Amino acid sequence: MTLLQKEYNDVSYISGPLLFVNAASDLAYNAIVNIKDGSGRIRGGQVIEVSDEHAVIQIFEDTRGLDLATASVSLVEDVARLGVSKDMIGRRFDGLGRPIDGLPNVIADKRLSINGQAMNPASRAKPEEFIQTGISTIDINTSLIRGQKLPIFSGSGLPHNELAAQIARQAKVPGHEGDFAVVFAAMGLTQREVSFFTQEFERTGALARSVLFLNKADDPTVERILTPRMALTTAEYLAFEHGYHVLVILTDLTNYCEALREIGGAREEIPGRRGFPGYMYTDLASLYERAGVIQGKPGSVTQIPILSMPDDDITHPIPDLTGYITEGQIVVDRTLNSKGVFPPINPLPSLSRLMGNGIGKGKTRADHKNVSDQLFAAYANGLDLRKLVAITGEDALTENDKLFLRFADDFENYFIGQGGQDRSIEDSMTVAWGILSKLPQSQLTRIGKDAIDKYYGTKVDEMWKGNRI
Repeated sequence: MTLLQKEYNDVSYISGPLLFVNAASDLAYNAIVNIKDGSGRIRGGQVIEVSDEHAVIQIFEDTRGLDLATASVSLVEDVARLGVSKDMIGRRFDGLGRPIDGLPNVIADKRLSINGQAMNPASRAKPEEFIQTGISTIDINTSLIRGQKLPIFSGSGLPHNELAAQIARQAKVPGHEGDFAVVFAAMGLTQREVSFFTQEFERTGALARSVLFLNKADDPTVERILTPRMALTTAEYLAFEHGYHVLVILTDLTNYCEALREIGGAREEIPGRRGFPGYMYTDLASLYERAGVIQGKPGSVTQIPILSMPDDDITHPIPDLTGYITEGQIVVDRTLNSKGVFPPINPLPSLSRLMGNGIGKGKTRADHKNVSDQLFAAYANGLDLRKLVAITGEDALTENDKLFLRFADDFENYFIGQGGQDRSIEDSMTVAWGILSKLPQSQLTRIGKDAIDKYYGTKVDEMWKGNRI
């Protein structure tokens, strides 16, 4: 379909990244337009509101130099679209899908709406296939399942970027390594972070199976709103048209929500909690709900959104709303990080609601769930005893209590603190049994006798940093 090149010249008002055009009620919501100024410079934009009086356009670049008298608006596309191709794998793009790796534009097989197509709930398949991240705390205690959306809750200054890069490098669906791809979208990055991710993906070879969308902090705010949608459109195309199992990593959703708040302020909307738009729940759901498995389709889209909680407040609107929509959370812990433990993931407040669907006999290992429960219980007991020791001293503890106290140290140092190791599910289970075997068999109340007889006494010869269990 050829779009008529009608121009709209009655620009009435400019506020931040927003431009208001009168007598443009025939423009469509989400349409892509060009804004031309008096000097001939052309900027891109998207229609975000249409009424009988005016249309509101988000401009993708800065608005400096735009003059109300000479600016004109012309229609480019009826909706924001991205040209997609299988050749996008191994490439780097900016937040609007333009190449930034020095290579030519991708020759698109299709141009798809970045808003995606809603999955029919009746056609969704039950997520029940394990994804191995190579990180013990996730794989054993908070397992990621193909088609799940499992966010990482972090905080300012914590190593969530390093964690994201490690997951992107190591993640796989066992048995489907050749059909696995990563779509990585980063929003509001500093130049140092852009360099880190670029070098990390190239150094480790992860770029060969990845598509990167990198939005910098000094890029226009509006671009930050489009970046995750560009990434998810690419993921859906690779998954449902080429059969890939796609892991989408979105970081940092806090920067995305701040952009929503900034644009809502420019539109003079009535703010909700802490100044964020009242529709932020719906907006986040439009991103998160694009994960899933479709019956009859070989591919899948799995999401790991990463957000940094302001002031480490898990009740802040961003993690709070995210928790309602997604299926659990992985919590990055500041106390563990201060001890030098990496990755500093605390399993106690972490949760994967779909974990039970994808683990166990024939999927991971028959004793997986029981071992996970025992690790939770023993670690929680050890942390309680640490608090008691701070008051009464270690002399007041029984011999069993002292074993649990040492278990907590071993669990943090050897199981959680694996550094940059890539552990298979078998490796992680071996480490878990090596630590549990330091407790008396009578204390392993969450594990069946058959598993204890088979695995109790497991020896782990060489551990991280050359230490031994």
